[in-house]
Amino acid sequence: MNGTDRGRILRRLARGFAARGLAALTGLAVAGYGIAGLMTHTRATHPANSLAWLLTGIVAHDVVVVPVVALIGLVLSRLVPGPYRAVVQGALIVSGSVALASLPLWRGYGGSPGNPSVDALPYGRNLLIVLGGVWAVASMLMAYRWWRSRLPG
Repeated sequence: MNGTDRGRILRRLARGFAARGLAALTGLAVAGYGIAGLMTHTRATHPANSLAWLLTGIVAHDVVVVPVVALIGLVLSRLVPGPYRAVVQGALIVSGSVALASLPLWRGYGGSPGNPSVDALPYGRNLLIVLGGVWAVASMLMAYRWWRSRLPG
């Protein structure tokens, strides 16, 4: 490796460190802004409830989500053939993300007993429709991969 190559590599590394540092500083600034808003608007944000929610989420993630995802990954690696594994993994990631993001809606949180039009949509049914679409696309992708593997040459 000559001096020119070494210099080019060092410049690329420096740009990468600078970009990561800028991203980290931006993230810290956004988090600081959120924490400041949480602490200055206490009547609206209820910091004690927010802290309990955050801690519960961290514990639930480490105690429930991580072991379940690891177990599912192990089962997938054993049961799903290689060409289809990435499709199944992608469909599971999208399914889990959609289900978790819509959890408050399909569980009925935030509704108002005095105003039934606040949660007028059947979120549980709609979640099933979206998940059915995700898995229909995944099935089509796997069928296409199977068909392509059967073609000669």
